[in-house]
Amino acid sequence: MAEYFRTSTIWVVDFRYEGQPRRWFKAFGPQDEVRQRMITALRDLYGERAQFVDARVATDEEELQYLRGDEPKNVFCPTGRGGSRT
Repeated sequence: MAEYFRTSTIWVVDFRYEGQPRRWFKAFGPQDEVRQRMITALRDLYGERAQFVDARVATDEEELQYLRGDEPKNVFCPTGRGGSRT
C-alpha cells in the first residue's frame, strides 16, 4: 500500500447521488483512466441513482486534507452539514 501511495495522485471526484452533490477524494496511479474508472465505480455502487460530474487533480490544500483523514467539505454547503431527507 505505501509503495502505491508514493506513485499515486489524489483526485477530487464530484458526483450527484439522488440529485444531491457529493465529493470524494480518491488516490489513483499514474496510468489510471480516472474518469472512466469513477463512472464505472459509481454505476456499480449506485446504479442510476448516481451521476458522475467531474474529476480533477486535488490542490495542495485538498491533498493535505486527504492525508490528514479529514472529510471533504461539501462545496455546495459551507456549513458542512449533511443534507436533509424529506
